[in-house]
Amino acid sequence: MWLKPEEVLLKNALKLWVTEKSNDYFVLQRRRGYGEDSGGLTAEEGTSASDEEDPERLREAVLRFERLFGLPQREKLVTYFSCSYWRGRVPNQGWIYLSTNFLCFYSYMLGNEVKLVYPWDEVSRLERTSSVLLAESIRVCVRGEDHFFSMLLRLQQTYLIMQQLADYAIVRFFNKETFNAEHPLANPLHVTQRALEIHARNQSFRAFFRLPQEENLCEVYESFLWVPFSHVNTLGKICVSENYLCFASQDGSQCHLIIPLWEVFSVELPDRSSRALTVCLRGKRALRFSEVRDFERLAATIRRKCRTAGSPQHFISNPDEEGVMVGQSQAVSTEALMNVFHPHDAENLDPKMLKERMKEQSWQIHFAEYGRGTGMFCTKKTRDLIVRGVPETLRGELWMLFSGAVHDMTSHPGYYGRLLEECMGSSSLACDEIERDLHRSLPEHPAFQSDTGISALRRVLTAYAHRNPKIGYCQAMNILTSVLLLYAKEEEAFWLLVAVCERMLPDYFNRRIIGALVDQAVFEELIREHLTQLTEHMTDLSFFSSVSLSWFLTLFISVLPIESAVNVVDCFFYDGIKAILQLGLAVLDYNIDNLLCCHDDAEAVTVLNRFFDSVTNKDSPLPVTVQQASATANDKSVQKVDISNLIKEAYEKYGDIRTEEVENMRKRNKLYVIQTLEDTTKQNVLRVVAQDVKFSAAQLDELYMLFKRQHFVSCYWSVCSPALQNHDPSLPYLDQYQLDQSQFSSLFNLLQPWTTHTHARSLARSAFRLLDENGDGLLNFKDFICGLDILYNKSFTEKLTFLFKLHLQPGTQEYSAEDGVIRKCPERGRAKVDLQEYLKQWQEDLLRREENIKDLPRINQVQFIGLTKTLYGVFHGDEEEESLYRAVARVTSLLLRMEEVGRKLQESSLQKTPQSTPTSTAQPETETLAEGEGDQPESPVSQQETAPSHSDITPTSTSRPSTPTSSPTGTSSPVLDTPTDTPSSPSKVRDGDWSFSFEQILASLLNELSVVRFFERAIDTDSLIAHARKNQLKDAH
Repeated sequence: MWLKPEEVLLKNALKLWVTEKSNDYFVLQRRRGYGEDSGGLTAEEGTSASDEEDPERLREAVLRFERLFGLPQREKLVTYFSCSYWRGRVPNQGWIYLSTNFLCFYSYMLGNEVKLVYPWDEVSRLERTSSVLLAESIRVCVRGEDHFFSMLLRLQQTYLIMQQLADYAIVRFFNKETFNAEHPLANPLHVTQRALEIHARNQSFRAFFRLPQEENLCEVYESFLWVPFSHVNTLGKICVSENYLCFASQDGSQCHLIIPLWEVFSVELPDRSSRALTVCLRGKRALRFSEVRDFERLAATIRRKCRTAGSPQHFISNPDEEGVMVGQSQAVSTEALMNVFHPHDAENLDPKMLKERMKEQSWQIHFAEYGRGTGMFCTKKTRDLIVRGVPETLRGELWMLFSGAVHDMTSHPGYYGRLLEECMGSSSLACDEIERDLHRSLPEHPAFQSDTGISALRRVLTAYAHRNPKIGYCQAMNILTSVLLLYAKEEEAFWLLVAVCERMLPDYFNRRIIGALVDQAVFEELIREHLTQLTEHMTDLSFFSSVSLSWFLTLFISVLPIESAVNVVDCFFYDGIKAILQLGLAVLDYNIDNLLCCHDDAEAVTVLNRFFDSVTNKDSPLPVTVQQASATANDKSVQKVDISNLIKEAYEKYGDIRTEEVENMRKRNKLYVIQTLEDTTKQNVLRVVAQDVKFSAAQLDELYMLFKRQHFVSCYWSVCSPALQNHDPSLPYLDQYQLDQSQFSSLFNLLQPWTTHTHARSLARSAFRLLDENGDGLLNFKDFICGLDILYNKSFTEKLTFLFKLHLQPGTQEYSAEDGVIRKCPERGRAKVDLQEYLKQWQEDLLRREENIKDLPRINQVQFIGLTKTLYGVFHGDEEEESLYRAVARVTSLLLRMEEVGRKLQESSLQKTPQSTPTSTAQPETETLAEGEGDQPESPVSQQETAPSHSDITPTSTSRPSTPTSSPTGTSSPVLDTPTDTPSSPSKVRDGDWSFSFEQILASLLNELSVVRFFERAIDTDSLIAHARKNQLKDAH
């Protein structure tokens, strides 16, 4: 519309209108999201306006974001919105900033500043809510605390972006099975609003049409499609990807179809007035689209893609053809096991077989009217036929079609054969687990009582474990695969397994079965919505989660007879997880009266088990030897339930559950499930650690979150961070999160209670080596917190012992208290050890706790200088800094003078005693050699004045020193008897070196009350934790 410039009030304020043309007198604007020429791509609610955003305003927002929150410049701002943040009943108007790794909010009104910074990996709930006070808002739950944001101009768009960013963080940090370097959003530095929208759109496109992961949505056009079987034009959208032309109706007819572009023969434009085009397919078929906005562009796109689309070497054009699969040996089965062990008898006139033939005729009529294979129209009638049951002879073909496995197999000819060649003869943990479960897969069925079925099952499971080593093999995969092999050829069964594990049931088959837990949370939500009576009776619905786990993992195969379970699998391959959720609700609804009478979980389990035993398939043509009839099958007193009637009832009562709703519920509950698992890990770790340290429960909780966040800080801005590999949920709770030396140093410097300035880096490096007892280069939370507990809560002696050890021999070595020799630490950590070795290490750990200070090795001159410098750094900035410096200077001078006197006495003793006559003489104690780090000390006593000359000779010090005796002046005079040794003695110390024992240093420092008071002073742990929490992200610059 045309408006005068002075009448445009919202031009730059709320961006409701977009300016297309303007001059001195008029401005042409359109409402955002309407009337834009997007080249066929429809503009829906929540579409991005990033292309129209003023670049200057965006740069200003980025600078403001960096200044307000102090995050590293590598943190990428995705978008920002004006909104209100609610504190109780008071709104704070400000701006919400959504970046790759953080949700931030800032408000400053009337002198009241509100600043929030929350990482996405800590978000446990994210949902749209409404209440009396807040008409519409977004609820964000972080660490058990709710935050509400409202008054958003584009609330749905904001919510979708927040959901995408939270899901991106969850997948990247917690789900290594599905996230890799080839992920479209692998680089966090390149994540933009547009990239998130494209990724979400591609995911929805592939999920709806069940297409391979390589397919991406390229173009979308709104049009009418002529449907020959109903003789009407149906409104819908044309979706074009690299290799497929798809159509989905939008008028409620539930019609969709998929056309591989290599099937397209030609594209014609018969009627330009109606903007129509005709797509001619092989097999004398044609599709007529009309009222296409840019029909010429669509025609050109299809022609271009038809030339570039690769024609597959083999595809299922005739399902009756048999033979050896491409690229595979004769040993691979090319027949479904059901055809081998129960061939179809055309002469059988049994009533069940007659019903089976009627089903086949119904499907043949459907094929003649709607098409067959990948180009078949899928409509409500198709679903009705599925609900009534699929014929045994067509089950494998229809499973392949509806699951999308046919597209995977078509685009990867010979792939299965190559996999078998690569993995045959290999040995792995997955192979061992597969061998263990082979004979547990449908053991009652004749097909798996023979080598034919067992071998086929072994090949399929081993090939998949080789294809996807991150998943490998998980329990329940054997049960599902055995059913697939009954009705599909071996290669088809493999691709069906790929479709189930990687597309239809994501994250189900991994170590933590996250996908199954998410769907159980969705199931609980649906129970509250549809079965209110049950919800009121049972306040805690977690019982149904534990009971239904096997329902989801095995698609009811483990609880229903095989002849009934295959009908459930039919519906699953057509409707996905929605069919399983519907059936679960129908099962509970059927037994609701009995469940309401139950007093405990055991009674409820009995009710459900009795019900599943009563389920039958009266139309199953399978012989008795194949059927898995329950013990109550012949009991006429038990009321039988036909599986077809049960499935029909599930669709009639709960068929209104939309797939889009289920997917949204999955996304919403996935955050909660992940954080629940993380909380369980935290509680178990803290329970183990709490008994060994003196921190309070609240302090341990905060320290654990700091430790965990330090792990993620190292991963936020890296494409393939090595730190990501250190998080392994399959390890014991303590070892799931581990820090390397760099990560530890950053966190240690934030939390250490003393100021060390230039020595901070070397001190943290030495502390890491000391705490890394198994030498694997990683520290778990227990290692970290035990070291921190010494600095915060232990006595003066224990703190000094810790500092003393820091300056001993660096590296992955440890000393032996028996002979004082440095030895290589045995290889432990993640290496697999036997029971005897584990018990031995456990005993060594117990003995190490009872370590005596007399067992500590001696510290040499370089290491002693480093210890002195550390003490000066520790005391820096303290209110008693001068007195502490003087105390260290006195102790240093005293020890060095003692050493000088001892050397002179030793020298005079050697001159009086002939070398050929070994005698015992009294002499001051000297030290053994140990190596360390050292710079020039900043003490009043210089090294040049105190170090002995090269000609001095220091005798051996293998004898145990006597107890030091303190003098009134603060000196100590340790005396020991040392036998003379030959020059070849292993305990001989190099000429010119001197050393001290820990006992000498401790005795000298105990006489300095200012030093003792400093180390015994109580440390404000809460303040240090708050400081670390505030500066942890700033330290990542």
